[in-house]
Amino acid sequence: MSKHAENLPDDPGVLKAMIAVLQAENAKISATLRVHDQLVRALRLQIAKLQKLAFGKSSEKIEREIEQLELALEDLLVAVAEDDDAFIDEGQDEPSPEAADAPALRRRPRVSDTTPREHRELDPGACCPDCGGDLRVVGEDVSELLDMIAAQMKVIQIARIKKSCRRCERMVQESAPSRPIPGSMAGPNLLAHVLVSKFDDHLPLYRQHEIFARMGADIPESTLVGWCGRAMKTLSPLIERIEADIMASDLLHADDTPIRVLYRSLRDKGLGKGVRQGRIWAYVRDQRPWVGASPPGAVYRFAPDWKEEHVLGHLANARGILQADGYKGYAKLYAPEPRWCGPFERGGLLGPPTTRLP
Repeated sequence: MSKHAENLPDDPGVLKAMIAVLQAENAKISATLRVHDQLVRALRLQIAKLQKLAFGKSSEKIEREIEQLELALEDLLVAVAEDDDAFIDEGQDEPSPEAADAPALRRRPRVSDTTPREHRELDPGACCPDCGGDLRVVGEDVSELLDMIAAQMKVIQIARIKKSCRRCERMVQESAPSRPIPGSMAGPNLLAHVLVSKFDDHLPLYRQHEIFARMGADIPESTLVGWCGRAMKTLSPLIERIEADIMASDLLHADDTPIRVLYRSLRDKGLGKGVRQGRIWAYVRDQRPWVGASPPGAVYRFAPDWKEEHVLGHLANARGILQADGYKGYAKLYAPEPRWCGPFERGGLLGPPTTRLP
């Protein structure tokens, strides 16, 4: 309920009634904000407690619960910011998360120095608007506005000119340029965008299809599936070289996490029957703490179950130090037996279980 001052009635009784209604609305809004604030505080406290418990065998379950709580907290903060009419002040420093008066807009965005910058000048002109005298520059006030250039599809038409020799009638034409996927319309930049969106940003192909449609390109989901498969085949030699280089490191960090795998052949058996638990194994090389010469990298391997044979196969040619948890599948890697001699032996370091060469 809002009216401009010039449209207000002159009757004091009507004005008092309007004031009473506004006070009731303000009380209701204040109560809602207090409830939101209490929920935010409770969720922050619960997230902090769960983060302290995030270790051991149940860490994956706790992490999933933390993610859900953080989503709920985000929705509440958005609702609070929507009703906040206070002046926005994006300070330079990050406030403490424990602070009770922590603002919803926490700090100024950090933008890389390599980000393109556009300089716009607002010049008041050469003459004074009051007396018409000449103006001289005495300084300037500079502020920054962070904006984004929207993605845009582009069609590149490749015209191969045909020419014939006037003397011998020979036809001459440039050969067609190579494409990442032979016979496909997908360019390298578009393929890179699709792969990064799917495998790094976890954006399903059906959602990418909707996004491309808004950009004016109707790319069927089946076509996107084919692009991903053929692009992975094209990138296989590069992937194999990267994996070989990382797995040849003399120090690896290993860990695994469960994932839900959908088996299409079993989806007709009933609700939940087509879902099984698989594992993603991660092998990481990171020498940055001691300024090592090798760049950091990670190798991910999928396995349909948690059997030790997968680990033994992944690390069959690895030599050096392995830092991992207490999973029993690592035992044969550092416990030589007559039928198999492992490349690792148990180390005496403190902290997470570590294996090393003799």
